[in-house]
Amino acid sequence: MSDTAPRNPRGAPQMLADALLRNAAGATALFRVTGVSTDTGMAEVGLIATAFAEVPVSPALMRRLQPGWQADGQPKWELLVSATAVEQQVNALDLASAQSLFSMTLAVTVAGQDYLIESISSNEAFGQVYLYRLLLREARPQAV
Repeated sequence: MSDTAPRNPRGAPQMLADALLRNAAGATALFRVTGVSTDTGMAEVGLIATAFAEVPVSPALMRRLQPGWQADGQPKWELLVSATAVEQQVNALDLASAQSLFSMTLAVTVAGQDYLIESISSNEAFGQVYLYRLLLREARPQAV
């Protein structure tokens, strides 16, 4: 007996990652991104205020890393994000790649807490990304 399902077998890792993230936590991460300004010259001198937007990405899973990963004593967190959700937001914002979305992200909000991105990695299967791993640290309020 053979599998005659019409699904693309290359999409199986993405579907599996989405299902696991949804069942494990199903949280939503909000990426606070800078708005794209059409007139960069005026924005550079401060004549146009920078716009910010919150881009929801779901499903996502947040977990605290073991204390051995703490170099500076500050807790580190890992955010596992569905590549399918990131791809949807990249298409909605008309960006070139997921890397451009991550580079525009100023902070990530999960359950009301803000985090800063320290590093980004991806997991691939069959030449296709199915999961993004973001290493985060808590954003502390800055004194003015």
